[in-house]
Amino acid sequence: MSYLAPAEFVTKMVDAGESKIFMSTRDTLIRAFMAGAILCLAAAFAVMVSQQTGYPIIGAILFPVGFCILYLLGYDLVTGVFVLAPLALLDKRPGVTFGGVMRNWGLVFCGNFAGAFTVAVLMAITYTFAFTEEPNAVGQAIAHIGESRTLGYKEHGAAGMLTLFIRGVLCNWMVSTGVVGAMVSTSVPGKVIAMWMPIMVFFGMTFEHSVVNMFLFPSGILMGANFNWGDYFIWNEIPTLVGNIVGGLTFTGLTLYSTHVRTAPKRAPLKAVA
Repeated sequence: MSYLAPAEFVTKMVDAGESKIFMSTRDTLIRAFMAGAILCLAAAFAVMVSQQTGYPIIGAILFPVGFCILYLLGYDLVTGVFVLAPLALLDKRPGVTFGGVMRNWGLVFCGNFAGAFTVAVLMAITYTFAFTEEPNAVGQAIAHIGESRTLGYKEHGAAGMLTLFIRGVLCNWMVSTGVVGAMVSTSVPGKVIAMWMPIMVFFGMTFEHSVVNMFLFPSGILMGANFNWGDYFIWNEIPTLVGNIVGGLTFTGLTLYSTHVRTAPKRAPLKAVA
């Protein structure tokens, strides 16, 4: 599997964050667009499998194929750069600024949204015969997901908002672990196995992923689901984004960086008792 030690792959994380901050606007947007599109096509596939088999766990097992494809091709998700870009700032890499981190986050978010929305339109067309019929069974399942994960949270008020935020935190804890997984091995099978495990966990436990939701919820709106754009942004996308930032940085980025790059001083050995 050609496993890399933590000190090695965490340094690669910082290097990756630095390179993404200095990437051109064109390349950043194209890579983000393709990442959003591929991930969301895999989400559509997972929902289809879950609906057809009646076993959501099968969809969760298969969903990581999209994540593996996009990372092997070098594309970027905003949930990944939420973790990688700040590490270059913390490491005081030359030329890296807070503004550069925000620029990278903003560009990747826009590219992901454009790619996800493109897939949402294309799949809505296939689910409805170009909007000439009611959505098929898969389209109805997606519309139901959108309603339950916007209006469902809204019904619980502050408690619903907190729950949404926590599910976003837990989501990017796992997703960012998948991003790191792509760096722990130098072989394709090793990378795929390391990425597959945490991504399957996040999808199987229906945590909230901002990019996947960029497909699921606009798809539902396009197909006439019983919620609107305001419901989507206020009662899902924005809190999910904040949770994804906190979860990825707190549980993955900062823990790895602080213990494998900026380590604490080693404990002095105990003196032998005479």
